[in-house]
Amino acid sequence: MPAVVGRSPVVVGLDTSLTATGIASSEGWCRTVGWTDKKRLITRLPHIERAQALATVLAAIVQAVSTPDMVVMETPALSRAGGGAHERGWLWWETYRRLADAGVPVGLMSTGQRAIYATGKGTAGKSVVVDAVARRWPAWMTGGDDNQADAVTLMAAGRDWAGHPIAQVPKAHRRALDAAQWPQGVRA
Repeated sequence: MPAVVGRSPVVVGLDTSLTATGIASSEGWCRTVGWTDKKRLITRLPHIERAQALATVLAAIVQAVSTPDMVVMETPALSRAGGGAHERGWLWWETYRRLADAGVPVGLMSTGQRAIYATGKGTAGKSVVVDAVARRWPAWMTGGDDNQADAVTLMAAGRDWAGHPIAQVPKAHRRALDAAQWPQGVRA
């Protein structure tokens, strides 16, 4: 981490989503932010309103993340079915751009790499990841929210990669760190 001396780096895990972006900080908190109006789906709003709604979600993410020593983002699941692919892509890239423009180093992990780090298996389902997070990192109270559990996993992986693991994970889990994309010049 750049200029982190005498303290553990602050790492934030970020699992972007239009309706439920999971965010977890190594400072001990996690939360979910996103578009919550169930009667007016963000992907069905008129374009000008949709652009404003997307900007609102982006602003909430950026505000919650702040300026940690590093952020670890889950890369988009390009094969994911369902609506909103265009909007999800915009949100991911704009979040990444805002972090990069602010000078925040960003690590990237795929969905499979995140699952491997949490459970040892790249195909682990959401409930398996939630259970693994509750057991391994119980200080982060996700309330069973799989978005927050994903974010906790990403954050913990970033801390581990930086040389400041929150908890020891088996070698089979740590192989995910070798496959992820990490920012240059920030490893402890």
